[in-house]
Amino acid sequence: MTVTIYHNPACGTSRNTLEIIRHAGIEPTVIEYLKTPPSKEDLAKMIADSGLSVRQAIREKGTPYEELGLADPALSEDELLDAMIATPILINRPLVVTEMGARLCRPSEVVLDILPADAFTSAFVKEDGEAVLDAEGKRIV
Repeated sequence: MTVTIYHNPACGTSRNTLEIIRHAGIEPTVIEYLKTPPSKEDLAKMIADSGLSVRQAIREKGTPYEELGLADPALSEDELLDAMIATPILINRPLVVTEMGARLCRPSEVVLDILPADAFTSAFVKEDGEAVLDAEGKRIV
């Protein structure tokens, strides 16, 4: 299975998502989106494929969201996408794309929705100690 994760290694949710993917026996393509942001078209497609609006996929916390005036409801999705590409920290993370779909994986276990369930055969615990998969690889949360 081909998996791509738009990853920020400084983010615990992103690290947990990456480890869940690897726990499935998949080595994903890892794109550190702060260094290599997606194209506007790719970002728009990932967001749409995730079932989100652009506004739902924009990150507010720890970003210049307010300073850039992005809370203005009159801004179009196109304008918000332009801001996300110009300032990649505004892209909420991690975004994961597989053949089964695309998701904004917040919380990290959302990635389980787009990975084959039979890929998991053992327990998985997140960095903070929260169990995600039981000893048989079945989803707990």
